[in-house]
Amino acid sequence: MWNPFSDDSPFLLLRGYDFAERVWDRVSPGSRAAPMRLLGDDTLLLRGAEGVRVFYDETLIARHGAMPAVVQETLFGHGSVHSLDGAQHRHRKAAFVAAAYEDAQVTRLEPLLEGEWCTELSSWIGGRRRSAYEAAVGAYGRAAMAWAGLPGTAAARTRWAARLAQIVDGFGAPYSPVHLKALVNRWWSDRHSQQLIEAARDGTLDPAEDQALAIWARHRDAEGRLLPARLAGIELQNSIRPMIAVARFAAFAGRRLHDRPEWRERIAAEVSERGTLVGGPLATAFAQEVRRTALFVPMLPGRAIADVELDGQSVAAGGRVVLDVLGTDLDESSWSDAAAFAPERFLERPDYEEVEAFIPHGGGSVAEGHRRPGEKLAVSGLAAAVSALSDPRVTILETGLGVNRRRLPTMPSSGVRVRASGGAGRCPLHP
Repeated sequence: MWNPFSDDSPFLLLRGYDFAERVWDRVSPGSRAAPMRLLGDDTLLLRGAEGVRVFYDETLIARHGAMPAVVQETLFGHGSVHSLDGAQHRHRKAAFVAAAYEDAQVTRLEPLLEGEWCTELSSWIGGRRRSAYEAAVGAYGRAAMAWAGLPGTAAARTRWAARLAQIVDGFGAPYSPVHLKALVNRWWSDRHSQQLIEAARDGTLDPAEDQALAIWARHRDAEGRLLPARLAGIELQNSIRPMIAVARFAAFAGRRLHDRPEWRERIAAEVSERGTLVGGPLATAFAQEVRRTALFVPMLPGRAIADVELDGQSVAAGGRVVLDVLGTDLDESSWSDAAAFAPERFLERPDYEEVEAFIPHGGGSVAEGHRRPGEKLAVSGLAAAVSALSDPRVTILETGLGVNRRRLPTMPSSGVRVRASGGAGRCPLHP
């Protein structure tokens, strides 16, 4: 019988992002694995490149049944790709790769990101008061929905984006009223996206073949059957919601830019020289370092389908295996001066997928494993936010930049307030 007094689970709620430190204190400094108890099960906590290799070895670890139902059902939706393994996972993952991973998809999204961030930048310059987080939710939502082939006015897209952002905000707090609100928004979003799939199937909507709406409307399972419209709609959401979730990274980016005015100046000069908010090497490197250091997904769960052993610690088949995402992204054995915020490291290593210990969107292979296929879109979107927030016509306020490390997920408390620096006008790139 589960004994909560001998289990580590309550400490996840009590300590949030600092939860893993308590577990790592049980083993020698630098260890790659540590024992713990989670929801009554023997569990192995892993970190570093060595831990990533073990965690993404499908002969050792499975995802099915590993994610607590309260998280799986709320954040990802019932029956989504996140709960699949093996051939079923690879088959459905291929549709995500087609929808979100190919370079052509990034190329399609970038002008939409540029336009939406110019809209938000013009709004700030004109005196409107929106936090970096609020601006990012709207910009990313409108851009992603247009990219996916979804109909609707800018206002309607902004409203749905806010619902999807709230699901991300509430999924990790089952003890809080915000979780109930997330369940309501999940129900509404599932119904709405199902209707979009049905409209695409009956010809009412006619999205382009390379748009996510068309890809999921026609997707068939490994046996050749169309996905149920509700499940196809859930996967449609899983193609656009991760882009909206990047708004939390945008808030952390604003916080980092406030503390590093020299980087704001460098990035502003890059935008002026290149004439665009998207694709700047300096902005991209800054965005990558934000992704490495920001408090977002703290850990990922799996189930051992064979005995797992690493660094002198083990768990038997049937136990849990958890990858310490934050501990890996900040692992002193994997990164030079890991605790320092140093965007320069990504100027030197632009191919981030080759860095095993860089896992803000998961690790391993995109096509064959569980790494998120929309990561390139996320990087592009965050770099655009970094460029917009570096504009000298706006000021990032110093109030409300504190972060509650116990809250999952978290971000700066104010969302990072942005105000006009003086004068008025429109986005200097689109006068």
